[in-house]
Amino acid sequence: MSTQPDSSPKTADRHSWRALWKAVTRVDREKIAPWVALRNTLGVTAPLVAGLALGSFTPGLLVSTGALNVSFSDNDDPYPNRARRMLTASLLVGLAVFAGALSDRGTLVAVLVSALWAFAAGMMVSVSTTAADIGTISLVTLVVFGARQMSPERAALASLLACVSGLLQTGLSLALWPVRRYEPQTRALLDLYTALARLAGTPMRASEAPPGTSQSTIAQNALAAINHDRTIEGERYRMLFHEAERVRLSLLTLHRVSKRIFTASPGDEKELARSFEIAAVILPEIANCLAAPASAAVSIERLQEMGEVGERLRYAGSETPEAAVMLSDARALVDRLAGQLRAAADLAANASATGNAEFRERESQRPWRLRLGGTMATLRANLTFESAACRHAVRLAVCVAIGNAIGRGIGLQRPYWIPMTIAIVLKPDFTTTFSRGTLRLLGTMAGLAFATGLFHVLPRAHATEIVLIATLTFMLRCFGPANYGIFVTAVSALVVALVAVSGIAPQQVIAARGINTMIGGTLALLAYALWPTWERSQVSETVARMLDAYRDYFRTVTQCYLQPGEPCLVELDRTRHAARLARSNAEASIDRVSGEPGGAQPLLAALTAILASSHRLVHAVMALEAGLTQSKPAPARAAFQKLAHDVEFTLYYLSSALRGSPLLAKNLPDLREDHHQLVHSGEKRVDRYILTNVEMDRITDSLNTLREQILEFTRNAVPARPYW
Repeated sequence: MSTQPDSSPKTADRHSWRALWKAVTRVDREKIAPWVALRNTLGVTAPLVAGLALGSFTPGLLVSTGALNVSFSDNDDPYPNRARRMLTASLLVGLAVFAGALSDRGTLVAVLVSALWAFAAGMMVSVSTTAADIGTISLVTLVVFGARQMSPERAALASLLACVSGLLQTGLSLALWPVRRYEPQTRALLDLYTALARLAGTPMRASEAPPGTSQSTIAQNALAAINHDRTIEGERYRMLFHEAERVRLSLLTLHRVSKRIFTASPGDEKELARSFEIAAVILPEIANCLAAPASAAVSIERLQEMGEVGERLRYAGSETPEAAVMLSDARALVDRLAGQLRAAADLAANASATGNAEFRERESQRPWRLRLGGTMATLRANLTFESAACRHAVRLAVCVAIGNAIGRGIGLQRPYWIPMTIAIVLKPDFTTTFSRGTLRLLGTMAGLAFATGLFHVLPRAHATEIVLIATLTFMLRCFGPANYGIFVTAVSALVVALVAVSGIAPQQVIAARGINTMIGGTLALLAYALWPTWERSQVSETVARMLDAYRDYFRTVTQCYLQPGEPCLVELDRTRHAARLARSNAEASIDRVSGEPGGAQPLLAALTAILASSHRLVHAVMALEAGLTQSKPAPARAAFQKLAHDVEFTLYYLSSALRGSPLLAKNLPDLREDHHQLVHSGEKRVDRYILTNVEMDRITDSLNTLREQILEFTRNAVPARPYW
């Protein structure tokens, strides 16, 4: 009987839709946040209680609604990140209240304003998930207040109250700041690097499992929780893990080689033993940087000594040809291990709050055009139909405008629920759109039915309604992030409760909300069905284009080093701009892959790893560009030209491999050997040579990591096909 899995189209479709159903019904327990929910509930209910006590309920209700909107941008991020995000959300919500209230001077004006705001909110996808969420919150606020005609004075007052409510929610969030965000990942990486230190210091037995296996698995699982985190911190933690995996493989291989050398060339085995001793000192220092970043550091002298061991092995004599081959392999392994330890030490030094602050300070001191992740530069790069973010923004703007026009044109009650539903449901990827659309419709009906039942049972009194609002807000913020169905059910019931507090009978709200939600959800699903984007079939091409863009950018930078008198600023701006666009498209594509039916976790993990290594590569290229103005020109070295050529060659073949061309590691140049020749060329004390030596070392290590990751990815990749 065959044991091969059934890979027929019908079976694949069954698995795909089963994956979609799993995404719809899944409850992510890690996202249940009782402490966040508690402080958000306090921020929403406190204004209602104050309004009830002071006999001025309407302002209290407005402040409460603003606090609810801003609460969606609250989570357990580190203090500075959370403060910036929530303050931005507060200002945008206030601006959206003002713009929405003033736009209700006619259907055409309101539709145009909502469409423009929707386009801007859609473009935020290119910046980050956080920016996209804030854009959605502000868009929802705009369309809600677009249905309330106000004078400029009242609109300004409402805007001010909305800002105040956001500041109130921000203050509560910062006052109750609980824990470090990356503590689980830090602990897992600390254990992994500690295990690697034991591996370096203890001879390996062939009868035992490779040391560090369990710690590596635990770290991989911990890092899976931040796969979508595109922050500096998130990228560094992922790169620390990938460097640990490479160090582990190098140590295991070096142990095997050292045993063979002990027999063939006993004298040289001492040099290898010294490399293990040095690694056994450096790896605990890296772990200490993760555990106590304020007081720990990695010894630069030890890192330099590791390089000296490789240098001594390079000139070691050998009695037989077999011993010469073994020594050559050992030298290459020691050089590789030295580069990996330097990379890990650099990452660990910047993985703390202090290190991240120092990195941001260095970034802020760069000219704005050299900041790859600059918000305005990223948005400008994505203003093209080649950008997935731009296509999503256009789709969102058109749908919001159509929904707004339909609701106003046919005279529906509370027509803003149509564009509001579209704004919430329509996302760049398949699963988020369809799972949210389905759950939005089902959850709205469930929430309305639940609210109807409550208002038939509970007595009508402000105190009762405030308690109900507090309960529903807690459910919404505690369990809503874990499952969108829970979120929609709670928010539907909460809206009915807030309307009831304002004095409107719930029965007048329930029917209108149900009808308008059905219209908005159907429009969003129809729009995505008519203009879908299936990412698994094109993500390899998207990542390949990113590597091509990085290759063009690197070539331009190195040409400016090789021919310093040639004007190159225009070409630098062009290639950097293209690199921003390509990186943004790759990030968005990988995020969408994670949400499609049939998306496998190993595929997502491999793509995320490739993306992290590519980021380290391009940051080094950016540092090279910055060095053009920060160091004095010096004669170009032949070794630099050779390494630059081989870097371009490697990037070309890696992108070709992602497009399906065969790739063998033996056919790629030895970048580590090229870098060795670079370090030993030219005057040692020339600033420009020192800078290029350091940054080309990082480029070499990043590309060697990318080579391993892409080779593995292409070996395991399964051709993707559209889902309908």
